[in-house]
Amino acid sequence: MVDKTVALLDAVAAEPLPLADLATRTGIPRATAHRLAVALEHHGVLRRDDEGRFALGPRTARWSAGHDRLRTVADEAVHALRDKTGLSVQAYRRIGDQRLCLAAAEPPSGLRDTVPVGSLLTLAAGSGAQILVAWLSEQERQSLLDDAAYDEEDLALVRERGWAHSVGQRAEGVASVSAPVVAADGTVLLAISVSGPAERLTRPPAEIVDALQHEVRRLSG
Repeated sequence: MVDKTVALLDAVAAEPLPLADLATRTGIPRATAHRLAVALEHHGVLRRDDEGRFALGPRTARWSAGHDRLRTVADEAVHALRDKTGLSVQAYRRIGDQRLCLAAAEPPSGLRDTVPVGSLLTLAAGSGAQILVAWLSEQERQSLLDDAAYDEEDLALVRERGWAHSVGQRAEGVASVSAPVVAADGTVLLAISVSGPAERLTRPPAEIVDALQHEVRRLSG
């Protein structure tokens, strides 16, 4: 049974799969594949996307959070920006239609927008979500925009200026500004977000945007 479980996980790690394809790819009888997949879904190891396909679930994302190769980069960035801005800072990477908090740093005092490392948040709201969606293909963007608090016009502005801003999208009274860490091939690796009270970030101060952009440029490429 362990061999079958590993085969299922290997199959969906490559791409989300409907049950029929999952059984075909693994050679596991459909009834057995269904029973195992549903059990793994119950424990959060697998999940089903909007099309009913099986994909890696939130538990696997949390397992990987402490060992992700980007974790060192993310930790460095959030602590440097926390010290420069005095605000909460998080680093997110995309996991399917969600975002995983890979690192976070909180100020010693004042409002703390605490997001525990390993948390899975929506891609439908927040400046960090906008960053992770803005540079996806048009088809991928459209599939994520149906229930989003932002639209394609907002994402076009994000791509034009290189940073995103939101007020109260993810949590009432909280605003944030985010920018991407980009690989040499142009792929967005991380969204780095500076968040805090809306009264301070409704119109993000230039020094905070500048510090954020400086940090992501330093880590990109």
